[in-house]
Amino acid sequence: MTYRNVFKRFEIKYLLDRKQKTELLRVMEDHMELDRYGRDTIRNVYYDTKSCLLIRRSLDRPVYKEKLRVRSYERVNEDDNVFVEIKKKYEDIVYKRRIAIPEHQATDWLIGAADKPFDSQIANEIDYLIDFYGDLSPTCFISYEREAYKERNGGSFRLTLDENILARCEELSLTAGVWGTRLIDSDQTLMELKTEGGLPLWMVRYLSANHVAKISFSKYGTAYKTMIFPQLNNKTIGGLKYA
Repeated sequence: MTYRNVFKRFEIKYLLDRKQKTELLRVMEDHMELDRYGRDTIRNVYYDTKSCLLIRRSLDRPVYKEKLRVRSYERVNEDDNVFVEIKKKYEDIVYKRRIAIPEHQATDWLIGAADKPFDSQIANEIDYLIDFYGDLSPTCFISYEREAYKERNGGSFRLTLDENILARCEELSLTAGVWGTRLIDSDQTLMELKTEGGLPLWMVRYLSANHVAKISFSKYGTAYKTMIFPQLNNKTIGGLKYA
């Protein structure tokens, strides 16, 4: 399976109820199809400082923000490849850059216990981030079931539907199973539209006809606000002791 390592696009998010999703799937039939990834359970471990500086800055909605995570599309062992990703957002444009390396190598590198695995532009960017923040550690595990769609006509527009979004602050490893606290209701779906320009006319009509409004939603940000922040006082999160 081939994966892109560099992305630059707009990402627009919407929260759908069951009726809105049913109508969306009907409307999409003539325009979209499952992409090569199809249906996956995506697993992420987010890295942050002891004071959760990256996500706190992100929630302040600055012009520029960044996150660091490790991702896999299945449960892995320590020798399997995972993706180390930097996700940046500048003036509403999302930039994602990633490399694939074994899970154990990624873990050691991100906590400063090993040197970068090889020399490349993306590896150097990640390494700079590790050095800049200095005390990064795994902070939150987030998983979700995703359906990924592409345009039938070969265009660049993409659409993903995420459900069963779960988060936890323990067993922070992609080698562990999927479980955690729900971040959205069981009858809701998080839709993300990924575009390099404008939206297709059929999608604009769907959004208007079904009263679907854009939202600001961060999976890690929601986990921080609802789970991590309330525990920061004299609690241990991800092996870190907070005073």
